[in-house]
Amino acid sequence: MKIVFKYLLILVVIGLSSYSAIGQFGFGLTVSHDLYNRYANPSDGIAHNANGSALLNLGIGPKVWVGGEKASLSVEGQAVWGIFGASLPDYKGLGNIAFPVLAKLNFAGLSSLNKEGRFGLSIGGGIQWSKSELYYLKNSFEDSGVNRGFFRTYVIQAGYGFGLAGFGGQLFVRYGYNPDLDGANTINIGLQYDFNFSRLSRIDDPASAL
Repeated sequence: MKIVFKYLLILVVIGLSSYSAIGQFGFGLTVSHDLYNRYANPSDGIAHNANGSALLNLGIGPKVWVGGEKASLSVEGQAVWGIFGASLPDYKGLGNIAFPVLAKLNFAGLSSLNKEGRFGLSIGGGIQWSKSELYYLKNSFEDSGVNRGFFRTYVIQAGYGFGLAGFGGQLFVRYGYNPDLDGANTINIGLQYDFNFSRLSRIDDPASAL
């Protein structure tokens, strides 16, 4: 996973250098709704380590991007709150939260810069910090030594959807893993909506931003 993450960072650098002369630069907002998420904590040998939710998992965060109609590169982060996340095998508490930070390559419609609507795909990777049993961790588990702090996974994400003139919507899958934390992994499946607020200033023409 670390090797994949390293190559994705190389793609980011190549993408930035390629688009900086011909692309547009802007900022925006990304909003998501996980149809399902599951966060498996590092194994502690005490309690079931996973927490999941398929109800009311809401995410929001900023993004910056550079590119054009055929492709764009975005860097984005979110706070994703699973209001009713829980562990079914042994209920310990309620809620989960995650903070994914991603660099993504967006193609065709998902560049969100097309004047006519198009379908497209996206692929990217980054790091995610996750925490389960966000509130109401039961005293019986806490007294037994169960600790549900934040843990880090390296994530990859792929999506497919439709975009038009500053807006894009996609179905995505994001998977995370950390080889240094036994049993730790994450999965998020859901819908993401991107809003590009600033897409008119060309990097190769500073006067156009005046």
